[in-house]
Amino acid sequence: MILIGERINAGFKDIKAAIVDKNPAVIRDWARKQADAGANYIDVNMGTASNKVEDLCWMIELVQKEVDCLISIDNNNPAMLKQAIPVCNKPPLVNSVVAVDEKLDQILPIIAQYNASVIGLVMDESGSPKSADKRVENAGKLLAKAMEYDISPDHLFLDPIVMPLKYMQDQGKEILKAASQFQLFSDPPCHIVCGLSNMSNGTMHKKLINRVFAAMMVASGLDAIILDVLDEELVNTILTAELIMNKSIYADSYVEAFHRK
Repeated sequence: MILIGERINAGFKDIKAAIVDKNPAVIRDWARKQADAGANYIDVNMGTASNKVEDLCWMIELVQKEVDCLISIDNNNPAMLKQAIPVCNKPPLVNSVVAVDEKLDQILPIIAQYNASVIGLVMDESGSPKSADKRVENAGKLLAKAMEYDISPDHLFLDPIVMPLKYMQDQGKEILKAASQFQLFSDPPCHIVCGLSNMSNGTMHKKLINRVFAAMMVASGLDAIILDVLDEELVNTILTAELIMNKSIYADSYVEAFHRK
């Protein structure tokens, strides 16, 4: 499982304040915590705290000086990406790219130029899809566009768009159904990713809902996830789900082995 740490995001008050105040300690601290917990990528999202590319580059540089994790750039502004991607020590993952031709034709050439990877949201001009069929249609469009620019399917992460259970309860089964079909698109297959915390947004039992849904998504082909990597029980649930799906080799110490890495 590819674990993408969600915590360096201006949606959190401490990160927003750190960006505004140019406080490196907070960002470094969260980078270290997430890396120590097993994150493969650290997501960097400056949200509404800034619209300056130099701030995005500053955040990336802080994370890279602190840890050796790969960078996920949560930004779909082509002009910013042209400056931010070269700052990355290794080819990054670019998050939040929608299935809109105009946007794809601006961003995918940059992805291809730097051998980066991309998270494609199965969202088009009409907004977030409500059915599995529409999700699959938009995912197919993302894959076709990526291949136009010689981007290998294994550099494309398809995000079926997770909706909040509390407000859109009918969407859970549509998301699972769509993810299952994403696995059949290509060889090598695309990655399947989701922003897990969206599922439990506004609920009382956030951790329980996240854990159960994560396990169900693994059974539907999920192999990458944006999550609170410091939630050890959540990570252990995902490890166990992968084990049951025969995606890893059983050992009595499989949980301990992961946390010793």
